[in-house]
Amino acid sequence: MIIPQIISTWICVAQPTGLNVPELVYPEGSETPRFLTKEEQRFIQRYPIQAPLRGNVEAPTGDVHCVAEYEPADAIMLAWEGFSSIVAEMAANITTVGEAKAIIVVDSTSEQSAALSQINSYGGDTSRVEFVVRTTDTVWIRDYGPRYIYENGCRAIIDHTYNRPRPNDNALNSHLAPLLGHGYYEIPLIHGGGNFHLNAYDYGWATELIVDENPSLNETQIRDYWSEFQNLDVTITDAFPTSVDYTQHIDMWMCWASDTTCVISDWPYDVNSIQDQICDATASTLEFLGYTVVRIPARSENWTHYTYANSVICNDLVLVPSYSNSQVSQHNQEAVYGWQQACPDKTIVSIPCEDIVGSAGVMHCICMHVPKHSGGALPTAYLQYPNGGEILIANQSVQIKWLADDDEGIEEVNIEYSGDTGSTWEMIAQQIPHTGSYNWTVPDQNTAFGWIRVTAIDGDSIAMTDYGDSFFEIIGGTVLGDVTGDGLINVTDILVVMANWGPCVGNCPTDLNNDGQTSVSDLLIVISNW
Repeated sequence: MIIPQIISTWICVAQPTGLNVPELVYPEGSETPRFLTKEEQRFIQRYPIQAPLRGNVEAPTGDVHCVAEYEPADAIMLAWEGFSSIVAEMAANITTVGEAKAIIVVDSTSEQSAALSQINSYGGDTSRVEFVVRTTDTVWIRDYGPRYIYENGCRAIIDHTYNRPRPNDNALNSHLAPLLGHGYYEIPLIHGGGNFHLNAYDYGWATELIVDENPSLNETQIRDYWSEFQNLDVTITDAFPTSVDYTQHIDMWMCWASDTTCVISDWPYDVNSIQDQICDATASTLEFLGYTVVRIPARSENWTHYTYANSVICNDLVLVPSYSNSQVSQHNQEAVYGWQQACPDKTIVSIPCEDIVGSAGVMHCICMHVPKHSGGALPTAYLQYPNGGEILIANQSVQIKWLADDDEGIEEVNIEYSGDTGSTWEMIAQQIPHTGSYNWTVPDQNTAFGWIRVTAIDGDSIAMTDYGDSFFEIIGGTVLGDVTGDGLINVTDILVVMANWGPCVGNCPTDLNNDGQTSVSDLLIVISNW
């Protein structure tokens, strides 16, 4: 086999530090392999890949569920960067049999037209094809694309630092999150997303490659990050020798088919090899834990890892690779039977993958799952900050943060504040775009009962509101209810309120809730702050 090599050059990009930092350039159509090329290996020896510092990133604060691939999918994301026949045939099946959208990342509108035409030629439902115009370097979007969680019912992306020096690939997720209106977190790990599988019971699996990629962290620290950011208990397995699999990614030999069933490779022509021992040991452990394990054949031929585990589940569809290699093609139908056993209620579709397998990956490696919105036709919202228990200072600027989600997208957001346990509400921002944050100047008042609520509204004018979990405190120079300004709240303040009863004209210090009149609501504020 001839190992494909990237044709690339180095360019220098001026960074904010003022230093010239080189980046690799990936010419369009180069069909860069999944593994590190020799040029990339030389590059990272000189310029090591760095993950963000832990102190510079925030983890989710809400209830988190990391979404398994067999759970309901809204879309499958693909990058139009070579191997276009395979990508187009996948998209055609995803949009028809899979009843999901195909989101295609293209470099230009001209690529968009070519992609749409080719998907249509394979019988795809082009009404379900959506495009993101954004430069990427390679087709291997599984390794750099968005890993999804639900946080309090809202979709959010967990982004890692890509373990390849491919700058446009690595930058994709930070572009996608605001574009799709989804939350975004950076987990401080260097990683390739294909070295990861999980089920819906919050268990995950990866090979020991993840430890090699993060030399400053031990295995416990890595697993703690996955727990903190994705609520997963991750098992780290042995990795295949690079002579068998260049990438050492677990998705080349494992795939979860359901809550109870996992597909794992078998090596009938390499019995007792290292890769066979790893697969057998993992299968035995899962069976001991009560799972059903379906074994399907795998072959290593001429430095190429032929796998049928690297398949794609999309709702009621399973895309399974087939191969024309004379030593391997005998297993094509056997693999289909195995997947039928693992997914008896799904449609199994074979797609020829001989053209791509020599680049160290197949279909699972070139797609990423986007789960369905958890709320159905109703929007979801989650107030992240301030969510209760904070102590804020009057007149300081704080960032109100929230997540919101909808099946068709959030049109606008309202943010309100109450300083009296929710008896009255003041509009902070109305009909603002769903950006996920808003800078708020804390009002000058003293209260232990501050409360924020955020309301997300979709295109059908359906609204969903989320409140802080508890009250926060504001320390201010003005005492709420002290209408005389003497530093005390007493009967004098009550008398002043009663003397100014009715609609306000001009400056109206007795209108404590800013509703345009002095009324019983203002009187109750005075009494509650006595």
